[in-house]
Amino acid sequence: MHDERRRIEERVQRLHDQRIKTAIYAATVPLEVEAWQAPGEPVPFAEAAAASYAPFSMGTPWGPPWGTTWFRMRGQVPAEWAGRRVEAVIDLGFVGDWPGNQAEALVHLTDGRPLKAVNPLNQYVPIAHPAVGGEEIHYLVEAASNPDILAHNFAAPTPLGDVLTAGDKPLYTFRRADIAILDEDVWHLDLDIQVLRELMLELGEHDPRRHEIMHALDRAMDLLDLDDVSGSAASVREALKPALAKPAHASAHIVSGVGHAHIDSAWLWPIRETKRKTSRTFSNVTSLADEYEEFVFACSQAQQYEWVRDNYPHVWARIQESVKKGQWAPVGGMWVEADGNLPGGEAIARQLIHGKRFFIEHFGIETKGVWLPDSFGYTAAYPQLAKLAGNEWFLTQKISWNQTNRFPHHTFWWEGIDGTRIFTHFPPVDTYNARFSGEEMARAVRNYQEKGGATRSLAPFGWGDGGGGPTREIMERARRLKNLEGSARVEVEHPDAFFAKAREEYPDAPVWVGELYLELHRATYTSQARTKQGNRRSEHRLREAELWATTAALHAPGYAYPYEKLDRLWKTVLLHQFHDILPGSSIAWVHREAEAEYARVAQELEELTAQAVAALGAGGTRVFNTSPFDRAEVVRTATGVPVYAEVPANGSAPVAVAAPPQPVTVSGRVLDNGLVRVEVAEDGTLASVRDLRAGGREVLADKGNLLRLHTDLPNYWDAWDVDKHYKNRYTDLLDADSVTVVEEDPLLGAIRVERSFGKGSKITQTITLRAGSPRIDFETDIDWHEAEKFLKAGFPVDIRAPHSSAEIQFGHIQRPTHTNTSWEAARFEVSGHRWVHIAEPGYGVAVINDSTYGHDVSRTVREDGGTTTRVSLSLVRAPRIPDPGADQGRHRFTYSLLPGATIDDAVAEGYALNLPLRVAEAAGAPEPVVSVDGQGVTMEAVKLADDESGDVVVRLYESRGGRAEGVLHTGFPLAGAQVTDLLERPLEDAEIVDGGVPVALRPFQIVTLRLRRG
Repeated sequence: MHDERRRIEERVQRLHDQRIKTAIYAATVPLEVEAWQAPGEPVPFAEAAAASYAPFSMGTPWGPPWGTTWFRMRGQVPAEWAGRRVEAVIDLGFVGDWPGNQAEALVHLTDGRPLKAVNPLNQYVPIAHPAVGGEEIHYLVEAASNPDILAHNFAAPTPLGDVLTAGDKPLYTFRRADIAILDEDVWHLDLDIQVLRELMLELGEHDPRRHEIMHALDRAMDLLDLDDVSGSAASVREALKPALAKPAHASAHIVSGVGHAHIDSAWLWPIRETKRKTSRTFSNVTSLADEYEEFVFACSQAQQYEWVRDNYPHVWARIQESVKKGQWAPVGGMWVEADGNLPGGEAIARQLIHGKRFFIEHFGIETKGVWLPDSFGYTAAYPQLAKLAGNEWFLTQKISWNQTNRFPHHTFWWEGIDGTRIFTHFPPVDTYNARFSGEEMARAVRNYQEKGGATRSLAPFGWGDGGGGPTREIMERARRLKNLEGSARVEVEHPDAFFAKAREEYPDAPVWVGELYLELHRATYTSQARTKQGNRRSEHRLREAELWATTAALHAPGYAYPYEKLDRLWKTVLLHQFHDILPGSSIAWVHREAEAEYARVAQELEELTAQAVAALGAGGTRVFNTSPFDRAEVVRTATGVPVYAEVPANGSAPVAVAAPPQPVTVSGRVLDNGLVRVEVAEDGTLASVRDLRAGGREVLADKGNLLRLHTDLPNYWDAWDVDKHYKNRYTDLLDADSVTVVEEDPLLGAIRVERSFGKGSKITQTITLRAGSPRIDFETDIDWHEAEKFLKAGFPVDIRAPHSSAEIQFGHIQRPTHTNTSWEAARFEVSGHRWVHIAEPGYGVAVINDSTYGHDVSRTVREDGGTTTRVSLSLVRAPRIPDPGADQGRHRFTYSLLPGATIDDAVAEGYALNLPLRVAEAAGAPEPVVSVDGQGVTMEAVKLADDESGDVVVRLYESRGGRAEGVLHTGFPLAGAQVTDLLERPLEDAEIVDGGVPVALRPFQIVTLRLRRG
């Protein structure tokens, strides 16, 4: 037989693209269209319905950036169309090749009920199936003219990312608004050919099945009447039936298809637009569920459900009905799909608590898995937190984006820092927007790394981010691929069903220990520093408000614990931990609003805390310590006078001027408090830090607190990425405008260093040493005007450290300081929370911060044979895409050097820097609500139970990485104690001995105790 592949393949492609696809709609009549441009922000349906509309013609430009245009559409189904399948087809003027992040619309009936959305790959609205003829069409269509921020692949900065800078030039040209007959034979033929042709092109050149399909398609095309595609479509389909009927091989890979629409809660659009995106997509999904009984849609993010519930009650009711039918599967059990590294430990716990509780309360469903397909790496604390919230599985696919190393597993047990394991799956299709193309099915099989051990994988399918979710075309592909020779077999099912089957067939799956580090998007630890600082401050202010509100509720008659306010504030903070807000990868509008929200949260939490403290009574001045550790340190009173105070953990003490162990002396540029001696060089760097407790040991191997300005232009994804070549070009900021002693007091000494550099940027740093503490603080004020630059603060320490330890949620993680393997070399920028610690036997140093997350640790050997381990904190960046003004302006934060530090010291000082002592007017000295005896047993949260029973809830964890034992004591009569899960549901009774609760923790174990008051 002659090789005619080229002729046949080209023939099939042309006939399909130019004749068959164009004949899907057999006849059309235009709708009559009128338009009204809403002024400013979106308006309710009632206001739009009452507006005055003007005639509107196809081909007319419409839609300023971020605008809303309402279209009134009227028409009538022709009588001669009776018995046919009739739809409205609306093309808003869609652009580009991405089905999301551009114009989209929601079609309403005249009574305000949302009917269905219109999206680039989902342009139809069902009218009648079959039509009787004469049906009247009356629609009000809310169309959003959101700009395509992704246009030109992020090649240049754009002003379109903020309504304040986007202008008002129309972005789109309306193409079509018709009533049309869907020719079902042609439509199905189109799909038959797509599925067979795509499968054919993925099969090997010598695979008989490829040639069988090719010749079947060629013969079928002979039956296509080019003058009557509609009339011949049925016979063409009949000819293709044998090729479509051949069953898959018995050993064919099984793909569990799960409907999905990954909608970022904010990214290249603001939160207000996400509220509308969810209503549009969810309208599509519930409509599709009516057409395909086997359809199952998995949807995470309780926050998005709440938006729909509050703003679109008709859509909410349809979701509830789909859940009852088993076609809608709430998944994930989190408030939003949060960033996987940056939220604090208690914040991730609250993500899980609020998410799971929402689904339980509104649907009676307890979700079983964590669904995070798109976050930028995952903390090693996740397995334990997920299990403590009642989860059985974990899903992501983002690690497939690794820049260097291919992750070795797709299905595995993931082991966290405490030893907890959770069954985990990475879909080998490497997307969460699958459409069951031939290429995707082949890719899933080709990539799958569990061959021989397991046979199935999961594929989330559907268009996200405003693309409208799964489509009927995708569902038709799934039906054809259910059992088709040469392809993986597609089974549409609930993700819980997939995980149950996967675990059953692969119980001895391999184990991955530690963090799931994404070898990409490393700049998300630093970009948009004010957003990150807002998150850190909010997390700690929430802890503070909860502790003192609990104290007041127990000790202040008449005080009412602010359940509702704390719940609402927590949810605001949790929303802004979404994986494109907190990482700093959103447009300017998103971060502008985030900063404003954090300021509002800070003000409200300050008021709540002040009210709780005031409720304890007036008549004296006290110092309040929210940290879980006793503290003896210098604090300023309301008048700015420094005093030395000793305050118990979670408690308070009167302001009484206590004498510190030894006063601070200032001599020239030298600060000395008897514990450490700090010498500031003429250029403003640290010339020397000597630990006087260690015989005067020199801590530094070179200039300390060296500010280094790097050129920073990654290969792509500017706000997300920092590529390794950033290290190759930099300027050390060694020119100081001034180095001045600004405070000389027995309780503290301070030297201020001022610098100017670059494009008008300025840095002012106040280097402070306080009595009684070896901690050296660098209070930093930056006026930042750089572009495509990366600022780091480096501490070259004279320590031979084999690894660094960085705080993560409820513990810490160790990372090698060498680069023996490509896996270690790829971790050239990593994340941590409040501290980084390096040590050699007998001596350690910690670098502590109150705002930043990114850092790097490297090691070199000096000519004298000694080793320098360098810790560099990432302070601020200046990417221009997607926010051209990212990080510009003022930044204020503090970081610290802690010589002679153990891990215990790092933990305690990390809390201290992030939870400053509070000085306030209050009388009386109520006992701390709870206190703990026992090294390594650390309190992370103290609050009243969410069920408003009055029980006290305490979250503890082991913070050193070893076993720990202790006793929890209460400042109130204790009638009972229980160990609970994160949702405060009892797991077992806790023993009470002599009025206290003994606790024994394994390394990094988290325990939640529920304490019943007597």
